[in-house]
Amino acid sequence: MKKILFATSECIPFIKTGGLADVAGTLPKNFNKENYEAAVILPYYTFIPQEYRNKFEYVHHFYMDYGKRKGNFHVGIMKYEMDGIKYYFVDNEYYFGGDKPYSDAKFDIERFTFFCKAVLAIMPVINFKPDIIHCHDWQAALIPVFLKSLYADNPFYFGTKTVMTIHNLRFQGIWDIKTFEYNTDLPGYMFTPDKLEFKKDANMLKGGLVYADYITTVSNTYAAEIQEPFYGEGLDGLLRARNQSLCGIINGIDYNFYNPALDEQIFFKYDSTNAMQGKSINKQELQRELGLPVDKNKFMLAIVSRLTDQKGLDLVNWVIDKIIDDNTQLVVLGTGEERYENTFRYYQSAHTDKVSASIYFNEQRAHKIYAAADAILIPSKFEPCGLTQLIALKYGTVPIVRETGGLKDTIAPYNEYYNTGNGFSFANYNADEMLGIINYAKHVYYDMKKGWYDLMLRGMECDFSWNNSAREYEKLYDKILGW
Repeated sequence: MKKILFATSECIPFIKTGGLADVAGTLPKNFNKENYEAAVILPYYTFIPQEYRNKFEYVHHFYMDYGKRKGNFHVGIMKYEMDGIKYYFVDNEYYFGGDKPYSDAKFDIERFTFFCKAVLAIMPVINFKPDIIHCHDWQAALIPVFLKSLYADNPFYFGTKTVMTIHNLRFQGIWDIKTFEYNTDLPGYMFTPDKLEFKKDANMLKGGLVYADYITTVSNTYAAEIQEPFYGEGLDGLLRARNQSLCGIINGIDYNFYNPALDEQIFFKYDSTNAMQGKSINKQELQRELGLPVDKNKFMLAIVSRLTDQKGLDLVNWVIDKIIDDNTQLVVLGTGEERYENTFRYYQSAHTDKVSASIYFNEQRAHKIYAAADAILIPSKFEPCGLTQLIALKYGTVPIVRETGGLKDTIAPYNEYYNTGNGFSFANYNADEMLGIINYAKHVYYDMKKGWYDLMLRGMECDFSWNNSAREYEKLYDKILGW
């Protein structure tokens, strides 16, 4: 029985700000339980919903030295078991109190450095000897560093390997070296360009990438892209050097939660046998709810996204007047940068019959949009994996994407001559090229009805379940442990 420990800053259903939480909360449940025993460890945030906190079990507590500080720091251990997975929580109210998981950068670096050291201190106490510690993003990236320095001679960890997963390379945990030396008590020679030093500062994620036994990211294309300067965020050279220990494994989605045949949050349930009828009913009901003209023949284009540069919203800004023609309704859901929020608010007020902008995030509204829209627009500048296109496929909503990262790996462009593909895509980060492919999608929708219907059905039949991702990770774990 191989023991796998997931170390993460967030995990559904306890705390979620992004896709990392879905990975940490869902992937461990899909491992083969005859061969793998998975556990998850994360901070014991005081704002975790009370319905869960009330069920947590106190395990133990102890005091740990932390960096070059005087005195010892409280480390409590809480435990909760759900769906056959043990979840452990690192309790320290000073570091994990408050009402949100992240705050200012300096304090976040201090508390997640504490978290990394506490994880390694806790395992011998609970007698969970991991074969692999799977570290997620910069918040857990010092675990491989500590394991191969402070804990290098600890017999409990002999044979333990580490995997470092990059969910988004843009976030790295960077601060000055002096502060890192104080927080970690690591020797000065570790803060050199071949280890933790980064542009005269120190970088937590870089440390994890240097010291981990293997590196993964959340799609094959993103794994290749981050070895190039444009996507590499200053770490492309290191990632090229570690090329032989780097791969991409696409994320999955939970088909119990994202499934139009089971979804209690949409107006009318449907599956591939009645998809056209189901989407038509959902579209007209959503049009009523949003105050748009009720017309099943309108082409409904959706954007469900953080409204940021990364998501390609500047391209949408550039050509939005040409997107919203007389046959098109644009439905937007999300929050983000003020200029994009204001753009969509303006177009909603100026074109009440063509644009609906919900400048907030609401899970139920998102589900209703997935079920109602004909197509969803995802023109990202970069996209490590992307879950939006995977969800849209299941709901028969055709993705229109830019060919980057996980979008390229999951969306095969429509070919009208061979009637293949599951969406539409464009290659260059260019607004006119994006508009061209949107117009082509409209042409297929209105003039090639069978082609559009087949496109929808192929999308609904795609399998991007966590089961597939779990098999890929199991193969990787076996490979690493066989070295």
